[in-house]
Amino acid sequence: MGNTQRKDTGTILEGFRKNDESILEEVYHSVFPKVRIHILKNSGDEAKAKDIYQEAFIACWQNVKDYKFDGTGSLEAYLFTIAKNKWTDHLRSARFKKTVHQDVMTLIDQKEEEDEDQDNEAQNGQDIMKNALHQLGNGCKNLLTLFYFERKNMEEIGEKLGIGAASARNKKYRCMEQLRALAQQIKNNG
Repeated sequence: MGNTQRKDTGTILEGFRKNDESILEEVYHSVFPKVRIHILKNSGDEAKAKDIYQEAFIACWQNVKDYKFDGTGSLEAYLFTIAKNKWTDHLRSARFKKTVHQDVMTLIDQKEEEDEDQDNEAQNGQDIMKNALHQLGNGCKNLLTLFYFERKNMEEIGEKLGIGAASARNKKYRCMEQLRALAQQIKNNG
């Protein structure tokens, strides 16, 4: 993760505790690019990457000074983990959720309008089909009711109507064609 690998962890930790500007700067500049990439890939921007990294760096520096980081593992990895966790916390925060971009809100509004239009079209379609079903003859109405609403199979329908299963299937097809034609006619006439 940069030049800091050349220095041993003890030297880096000691530099942090003594506020050694060159070591602090070296660590700061070696880890920031990785944090920046992570934040940019996860709904962030350049300014947020800098802010989050600044907070993470200060927290890491304070933890080293307070001996909360014991030196096992890489300080750079520790700093990156702090920054990553801070970014995750930011994404989960209510403030972030309230600052949804206006274009996203516009897309949501458009989607809701489309859904509403589709619901209205579906309701219109259902109304048209009900109207067409009422205009359909009793024989077809009974057959379609048995098949679609009572979920009877063709053998049962044929038995009830006193015809064979194949005849019931053919009659169902003809009835559906009549229903579609009536529905189209109702739709065209408004």
